[in-house]
Amino acid sequence: MKNHTDMPRPVGEAQPSSAVHHSPWPGVISIAIGAFALVTTEFLPVGLLPAIAAELGVTEGVAGMMVTGPGLVAALAAVLVTVGIGKTDRRYVLWGLTATMLVSNLIVAFSHSFPWVLVGRALLGIGVGGFWALGPALSTRLAPGSEARALSIVFAGVSLGTVAGVPAGALLGDLFGWRSAFEAGGVVAVLVLLTQMRLLPSLPAKQSVTFNHLPQLLRVPKARLGIYITVLVFTGQFAAYTYITPFLAQVTLLNPKTISTLLLVYGAAGLAGNVIGGKILSRSVRAGLITTGVLLGVSMLGLPLLGYGLPGASLSIAVWGVAFGMMPMSVQTWIFQAAPDAMESGGAVFVSTVQIALASGALIGGMAVDHLGVSSAMVVGGVLALLMAATVARWAHDGTQPVGKLQAMH
Repeated sequence: MKNHTDMPRPVGEAQPSSAVHHSPWPGVISIAIGAFALVTTEFLPVGLLPAIAAELGVTEGVAGMMVTGPGLVAALAAVLVTVGIGKTDRRYVLWGLTATMLVSNLIVAFSHSFPWVLVGRALLGIGVGGFWALGPALSTRLAPGSEARALSIVFAGVSLGTVAGVPAGALLGDLFGWRSAFEAGGVVAVLVLLTQMRLLPSLPAKQSVTFNHLPQLLRVPKARLGIYITVLVFTGQFAAYTYITPFLAQVTLLNPKTISTLLLVYGAAGLAGNVIGGKILSRSVRAGLITTGVLLGVSMLGLPLLGYGLPGASLSIAVWGVAFGMMPMSVQTWIFQAAPDAMESGGAVFVSTVQIALASGALIGGMAVDHLGVSSAMVVGGVLALLMAATVARWAHDGTQPVGKLQAMH
């Protein structure tokens, strides 16, 4: 256990790994709650896209910029926040990043023009990029010896965001208007910030990261393959997922309440995928990646074929949800195993890659929707997911770094 005091250490002084008297898990849980809130906020537009587009006078493809914009900003923020915070106590950094989520939700909720909505969403990108560059690694730092468990708790927050957050936002939007969902997101952000201020212990910097440190991850061949895999699967996922609500409304012809229910099914399946993925990854990360890609591809491609009726759409969405629950864990575990010693600086590169792929997917999907119809986004996503699975099957090999020995960064 660690010897912990609430007195902050001098700036730049590393906290010894055995420094806390109390359990590390409240701090880990506060990070997981932050993950839940960020995922909920980042993807709120997914369940509200038709209503937002109609009120603000833009196409649904253009409205997808509410997902693309934060992703692009987050890609830049992951690097700039990592380098710019220097030796600042990471606890204060996380508080600040959570505060950006609060301000973003308020701007979006009270904006009456699409450009101002994009400004608010861009601000969210700063919080998203900075949080994902720091949060997962800080959770492993809080729980030395139980890194895999700490990561699984944080990723459970991600799944919970899709299980409860996105469908709840869609339901709120249906009942009280889409702005109410972002107002509720602001309230959640306040609660998260208060929770983190209460539960997060002091986390002095271990070292400062400079721009010269960032390319370390890319010098490892297995990590480079992981980056390519990440681009394929995240681009495919968000080319399709960003437009799932328009698909269910226009092709399956479902009402908003039924769509909210299916989004809930998707999220619940994601929690199951989180558990299933953990079991597969404990045996073979390569198998976990292949399974993720195949399930994603089959379910996305299945929607244009089976999604004209509720049973077929429900089946495809449930399978897709399981695959989504496995996706972040599988990819990040591969990267951690490929280059554990490079993660001190390379985490920002990985997060930037994820966010660029996410934004690119939403943009490509939006272009497909506006020019070829909403079903085309599902086809694009499914093809990219299967290409990822084929890439892993052809070139990936399991390493020897045990999952439980992941290295913390920052």
